[in-house]
Amino acid sequence: MLGDQATPEAIEALRVEMGLEESLAVQYLRWLSDVVRGDLGDSIFFQVPVLELIVDGLETSVLLALMTMVWIVGFGLPVGMVAAARRGSWLDQSLSGMSMFLASVPTFWVGLYLILIFAAILGWLPSSGYPSIFGEGGLANLRYLLLPSIALAAPNAALIIRLTRASMLDVYREDYVRTARAKGIHPLRVIVRHVFRNALLTVVSAFGFTLAALISEAVVTETVFSLPGVGRMVVQSILRRDYPVIQGTILMIVLLYLAINLAVDILYAWLDPRVKLR
Repeated sequence: MLGDQATPEAIEALRVEMGLEESLAVQYLRWLSDVVRGDLGDSIFFQVPVLELIVDGLETSVLLALMTMVWIVGFGLPVGMVAAARRGSWLDQSLSGMSMFLASVPTFWVGLYLILIFAAILGWLPSSGYPSIFGEGGLANLRYLLLPSIALAAPNAALIIRLTRASMLDVYREDYVRTARAKGIHPLRVIVRHVFRNALLTVVSAFGFTLAALISEAVVTETVFSLPGVGRMVVQSILRRDYPVIQGTILMIVLLYLAINLAVDILYAWLDPRVKLR
């Protein structure tokens, strides 16, 4: 911060300014009391409040996570249902092979190929950056998040496909499913109302884990696509040794992770009456 030529007086003055002359216990308690009041300190590099930087980056990160979940739900669930309904067929084997391939490729690899094909060669979509939807362009600026959200959704959708298929196959073996089929109920109705509905409980838990994992996986995606989100801010702060920003963003990520898991537990209890909150 002060450079190699800093004088002992300047170093001592900086220590006093940052409160480093006090014991670690006192420093921690002071930091904790500031956090409770919403004060995460100031960025060493930008000289602005850390909370302000986090709020600015949250728009990009939250929209990216929501668009990614749309891809995961819209692609993963139907494909998993089709694979389970056509179990053992060539279609099931093809979809299972595709899901294994998607699960094995890294996010940055998918992102780079999407940039090459849809941005560099075809020129259909932008390759980097993100202007706010609240500025010029409005909702049309969401096109900047299409490629990043697809890259981030690919490996996670593969997990949902395989889990949906496995959960539905387990439910297929239940007695009430055989009874429903023996009564002559339409196969599609059996799948949707009896099989998928009960298999969804396991998938909901996976959705919570996936949404929480997107927070950490977004670090790579935001870096590849140069998105001004919280994940990229963490990487840049580490390179700049901007410790207040690193502490603030990691604390925010941990709190989001806990909130998501709590929401999933509540939703699970709502979907399954056998689960009671005590």
